[in-house]
Order: sequence, then C-alpha cells, then structure tokens
Amino acid sequence: MEWEGREESQNVEDRRGLGGKTGLAVGGGVGGILILLLALFLGVDPQKLGGLVGPPPGPDAGESRPKDPAEEKQAKFSKVIFHDTEVVWEDLFARMGKRYEKPILVLYTNRVSSACGEADASIGPFYCPGDQKVYIDLSFYRDMERKLNAPGDFARAYVIAHEVGHHVQRLLGFSKVVDDARRKGEDKVTLNHLSVRLELQADFLAGVWAHHGQEKFKFLQKGDVETALNAAFEIGDDRLQKKARGTVQPDSFTHGTSKQRMRWFNDGLETGDVKRAALLFKLKYSEL
Repeated sequence: MEWEGREESQNVEDRRGLGGKTGLAVGGGVGGILILLLALFLGVDPQKLGGLVGPPPGPDAGESRPKDPAEEKQAKFSKVIFHDTEVVWEDLFARMGKRYEKPILVLYTNRVSSACGEADASIGPFYCPGDQKVYIDLSFYRDMERKLNAPGDFARAYVIAHEVGHHVQRLLGFSKVVDDARRKGEDKVTLNHLSVRLELQADFLAGVWAHHGQEKFKFLQKGDVETALNAAFEIGDDRLQKKARGTVQPDSFTHGTSKQRMRWFNDGLETGDVKRAALLFKLKYSEL
C-alpha cells in the first residue's frame, strides 16, 4: 500500500506512554478479538475478562521512554490513513448535503480512559461514540500479524477505516436503531443480530472509503485487497469461535461470519455507494 509522503491528520491525541487506570471500555468494532478468543473458550462474558487478561501496567504519567522506530512508523501510518478517511468522508458527506464531523484518533499504550469507560489494549481498537474518538494501541498491528494471521498495511488500514465507519454510522443515524433496541430491553439474541448488522455495516463503510480513497490517492498495490479480505476472514465470529472452542454458536455472533465480513467489505469496495449501507437494516438476517 502506498501511503508515505501524504498528509497526516491533525485530529490526533498521542497518549502513548502516559499510562492510566486498568479497566475496560465500551464500544464495538474490530477490537476485542484476542480477549474474545479467551472469553469464548471459557464461556464467559468478554466484558468481565478485561482486567484479567490485560497487559502489564504501563509507565506512570509523565515517564519518558525511548522511541521505537518501528512503532513511530506505525503511528505515522495511522495518522496518514486517518487523514485519508477525513478527506474521503468529508467529500462524501458534502455530496449528500451534510457536514462531516471529524472524529479524533487516540494513540495509547496499554490502557486508556475514554468517555465509554476505562480500556486496556486487550480489547483492540475501538470507537467511543461518547467522545467521538477512535482508540488504537499500536501493538494491535503486531498482534494482527502474529496472532491473527492478518498482516499487511491495507489490512491495518481496513481496521482504522472500520472504526471510522462506526463514527459515520452515528452521523447517519444507523447506530440509533441499535441503541433504541438496547433501551427497550430487547432479548440477547435480537441484540446480537443487531450488533452483527452494525459491524457488517462498518465493514461495508470501510470498503466505501477504500473505493473512493483509491480513486483519489491511488494507494492500492498488487495483493492489497487480498490482505484486507484475509483480515475480514480471520476475524469472523465463526472462525474465532471455531479456533477458541471447536464449535460455532450463531446466536452468539456479534460481528458476523468470515464470509459476511468479506462480502460486505468487498461490496463497499466495489460499489462505493454509501446508500447501500441501508441494506444492512433492510435485508432479512439470513440474507446478510
């Protein structure tokens, strides 16, 4: 993926090395993969494992640490891709007669405070609607390659674009459908099904971003699309459950199957049509 030499986002909070309280944040997205594996194996609520499997305490606030060149490159990469999403979504919203409210990218180490609660790196990247920020511990990129078998710059760009997709959902009003269902006390299976729709829609919107980003920046190289599709495959609920405990329970899905995640990211990539996002809440669940 061609990304070097382009402008970096200015909407970034770099909190790396600042430490924080141990805890768990609320927010859906690509994050939570590693903790989900353990939760599925143990048969418990993933939210209850945040403090048990989180990384060791980070440095105290204000403590300096030597810069890792590889990490600095990943930080720069994240800022460039985040800026790419700003450019694309600002343009697409303008075409719809709307104003794009830019989110903020937060880079952190080990643990972080958000408007959604305290979080540690074990939950992976996440978007918090309470403060409109995307949170990423850069160590997740390493975990993608080593633990999830999902390497590649464009695979990492897909992760960022997916979380930004959750922000776009909020601005377009799709998130409210799921929020209202939670407030009404819908049953767990129904909420899981709605969660799947929301996550697949974020995958679709990541594809829409890639479609228009390619038109504008010409950043794709041979094999890039395959790396993103591979990442979508590796983080499908069915694949994660199969790897964790050898069985699959569709009623407990929250992000969609590997096939579904690949399908909707590719749909967005091929069409670039934001309006098709509404299909995720119109199709029958079995048609997703």
